[in-house]
Amino acid sequence: MEKHADDKSFKKEVLDSELPVLVDFWASWCGPCMAIGPTIEQIAREYAGKLNVCKVNVDNAPGTAQKYCVQSIPTLSVFLKGKEVDRVVGGLPKASIEKFFGKYLKEDK
Repeated sequence: MEKHADDKSFKKEVLDSELPVLVDFWASWCGPCMAIGPTIEQIAREYAGKLNVCKVNVDNAPGTAQKYCVQSIPTLSVFLKGKEVDRVVGGLPKASIEKFFGKYLKEDK
């Protein structure tokens, strides 16, 4: 299940995560954000245990959005061990989102 973070909980939910984190910077007034919302929820369910998914509403977390220079939404970012390692902007289909974060998942051996 996806998590939600604001300026106060971002460190705990994202930066302190043992797993890679897909962060969805979004807002309720953003059409493309709302369009990919169900896809993000589906990814959170399908990749549970391999990937944490965290939604950050930029209106509720302006400090975090500013710190990471989020200028357009939706912005999807991948965080590994407390650092942002990749980012993509815009509404993408599920396959493109999976390809975007997939390279950061650990292989099952």
